[in-house]
Amino acid sequence: MNIIVDAFGGDNAPLAVIQGAAKAVKELGVEVTLAGNEKKIRSEAEKNKISLEKISIIHTESVIDIHEEPTEVIKGKKDCSMAVGLQALADGKGDAFVCAGSTGALVVGSTFIAKRLKGIKRPALAPLLPTANGYTMLMDAGANVDCRPEMLVQFGIMGSCYMEKVMGVKSPKVGLINVGAEDTKGRDMDIEAYKQLQNAPLNFYGNLEARNLPDGECQVAVTDGFTGNVTLKLYEGMAKFFSHELKNILLDGVASKIAAVLIMPKIKNFKKKFDYKEVGGAVLMGISKPVIKAHGSSDGTAFFNAIRQAKLCVEGDFVGEISRSLEKLPKPEKKSEE
Repeated sequence: MNIIVDAFGGDNAPLAVIQGAAKAVKELGVEVTLAGNEKKIRSEAEKNKISLEKISIIHTESVIDIHEEPTEVIKGKKDCSMAVGLQALADGKGDAFVCAGSTGALVVGSTFIAKRLKGIKRPALAPLLPTANGYTMLMDAGANVDCRPEMLVQFGIMGSCYMEKVMGVKSPKVGLINVGAEDTKGRDMDIEAYKQLQNAPLNFYGNLEARNLPDGECQVAVTDGFTGNVTLKLYEGMAKFFSHELKNILLDGVASKIAAVLIMPKIKNFKKKFDYKEVGGAVLMGISKPVIKAHGSSDGTAFFNAIRQAKLCVEGDFVGEISRSLEKLPKPEKKSEE
């Protein structure tokens, strides 16, 4: 199995990418192809004494910056590391793609270079959120601000396939994020999406209020990209807030510090659950091959886990499962000609 990685995407590239790739080769038994400036990659590896065994390089000269227009990845920056890596994926030179660069550019590049799966209307960004019962996949987290009901149904199917085939959750529950539990709540889009989700080939839970998301009752939570991105940012913000407050409590006085020492293993496990580095990244759903969007500030550990995540996606064949599930969707009725 060969995983292609954008060697110059992210704040800590290329060193963190090389570190993650080298560890993945050693511990996961995969081959890795790095897309980026070969001279810089080899120089960084030599300087830090990192072996490039089973790591190949596709040389590129440029990098697309996060401040550039996303469409530049298919226009003026076709020779950047992201575009070249995606083209290699499309050409069958790898089984999955990992990138920590511009999210917008990755969505555009994946859509127009690697291509969408047949039948998928829009790709969706799908991060995993920690909950009381494991993880919940949030779809969409920002790729599509405006959505139609049938798109939310596809999001539910894709998320369900991932959670079952990659995360090992049997018959995952799919919830529709809404302002109330009743099926009459929400916008017209939400009401219609509710009806369509009821008839889709998945385990539909019903409406899911945002306050119940951390409970983990649903393993997939679907919504439009605007609502999803707000939900994701609030989730991340509250995690930082609780972590900061917990630290202040445990360092407030001698008694608290003694208590902190006693429960330190549990505190570390709790913090680890909210650490994005342990997950790897968000899956860009709906692309013909697995694409993982790693966090922009990923270090070597995060890149290793992103490559591990890509490997699990390939092994679970969740992309193939999405295609098979889409075929089970009820066919839209043809309007009779008057």
